[in-house]
Amino acid sequence: MTSLHPTSSVANVNPFYAARLAREPKETRFQPDRPVYAKLPKAPVNASPVPGLTSLYHDDEPGPYGNRGYPGNCGGNLIRDLIRYFRPITVLDPMTGSGTCRDVCRAEGVHCISSDLKRGDDACGSLSHLDGLGFDLIWTHPPYWRMKIYSDDPRCLSQAPTLEAFLERYAKFLANMAGLLAENGKLAVLMGDYSDRDAGFVPLVYHTKRLAFEAGLRQSCTDIVRFSHGASSGKKVYRSSFIPGLHDICAIFERA
Repeated sequence: MTSLHPTSSVANVNPFYAARLAREPKETRFQPDRPVYAKLPKAPVNASPVPGLTSLYHDDEPGPYGNRGYPGNCGGNLIRDLIRYFRPITVLDPMTGSGTCRDVCRAEGVHCISSDLKRGDDACGSLSHLDGLGFDLIWTHPPYWRMKIYSDDPRCLSQAPTLEAFLERYAKFLANMAGLLAENGKLAVLMGDYSDRDAGFVPLVYHTKRLAFEAGLRQSCTDIVRFSHGASSGKKVYRSSFIPGLHDICAIFERA
């Protein structure tokens, strides 16, 4: 009696299974130049004035704000949506860069005070010119340590020689921002992790939350995972192997 291979036996009994076995396996190759679409979970219907603002922020349009050629620039649509959601009367942007937040506020008709180290205002130092003011929303997009160098000023966070030095000044910055919040004000910090050439993987989102909590703040709502559309790293080719980070985190805090 001839014995049959188990697979052959099942294939003889079930012709549909036999047909499936005969199919050629499809080769799946990643093609980085082609757009990749992901199906996002359906958001629950609620009374939010900005239904599209969820924990997954995937708007690939930067909006007509700021200068997209500025290093580290993020699109203004997230700022716009936060303003429309929280409805602040006064906004502070202590690290203005190319002026994205200022442009959004102007378009939305919201009063904004915008400052930057390049204009002489050190957000990690004394902010006596803001004494007595309380802001309904503070938007900030600090340097991700030395991932990008923004200035040769030694006070710049991107010039910190070590992670410890960066975190020391970053803690002063977050404490300053906590002190400038109005009673029900919100602090929105856009921050990302990255792999440093010397320090290895640096979990800056973790450190942001840790230092914010130490400054007397608490998290106000869910993290907003912002997809990094338009990032310059997406146009580069690297020789090393790594898992690319394609997002950063907008964490929103309030007084505890």
